[in-house]
Amino acid sequence: MSLVSTTSKIDRLAQLTAGTETSSGASLWREAMRRLRRSKPALIGGVVIAAFVLLAVIGPWIAPYSPTDQTWRGEVFSNRGEFVGARAENWFGLDHLGRDVFSRMLVGARQTLLVGVVSMLIGLLVGAVIGLVSGAAATLGGRFGQRIDDLVMRVTDILLALPSLLLAVSVAAVMGQSLTTVMIAVGVVQIPVFARLLRGSMLAQGGSDYVLAARSLGIRKRRIVVTQILPNSLSPVIVQATLSLATAIIEAAALSYLGLGNPDPSVPEWGVMLSQAERFFDNEPMMSMYPAVAIIITALGFTLLGEAMREALDPKLRG
Repeated sequence: MSLVSTTSKIDRLAQLTAGTETSSGASLWREAMRRLRRSKPALIGGVVIAAFVLLAVIGPWIAPYSPTDQTWRGEVFSNRGEFVGARAENWFGLDHLGRDVFSRMLVGARQTLLVGVVSMLIGLLVGAVIGLVSGAAATLGGRFGQRIDDLVMRVTDILLALPSLLLAVSVAAVMGQSLTTVMIAVGVVQIPVFARLLRGSMLAQGGSDYVLAARSLGIRKRRIVVTQILPNSLSPVIVQATLSLATAIIEAAALSYLGLGNPDPSVPEWGVMLSQAERFFDNEPMMSMYPAVAIIITALGFTLLGEAMREALDPKLRG
């Protein structure tokens, strides 16, 4: 029996045992896409995310006014000392400096998306590397591998024991106020989540029948880890990445709200806008409602899609 033939049979056995193929021959991802298309939460989440991304991309071009110009500074308050509010030329009204809120919402979507995606990628990439090292060390076995796994997991447990927002605030306070700081701080919070998730998934795959079959054929453990265990362990990590986008957007907005975000308050970002509007909540609550509702709806969209993906990729729920 040739090595190529043996490897192809192991690949086939891995797919069948790990649930990457269905009885009809369709791949797990193809089956998952079919289930997602039938899922109302997935469709709603997908529409929300698509609208958010579209606004983030074209927002600066369709904004009716400059988000930083204080064009209506002298018209913020009416004769009775109240905020002007929504009107024909300013759909969402004016902020306290006479800037068009609708234009700032459109342009601010790009900053919010950028922070969320970059933060998630930092957590995903670093966490995946740590989880891979720990999972491979535990799967390969040996005293040295066990020590590496124990050390990595104890550090991860320490990070997980800290409240996520408190950890993000601590990192941001140490690094200083900037948009890059917010991305790194939120990304650090995501690292232990991805690390432990990938490590646990690899350990679960390590006891599968296809791994035992590969070992019995004399295939090296390192090759089994890289070519079989790791690819079959990525589904929950991809789902978590979608869910982490929602968390990253909320935590980034929280850091901006606390004054740890972009030091230039004129740059529109939903968290910064919420922080600025909080002082005027009693007089003009809608100025706070616009960014708050936008953050909630966007986070809800990612959450709905992530939960739908989790159900679609779960072999126990396939029918």
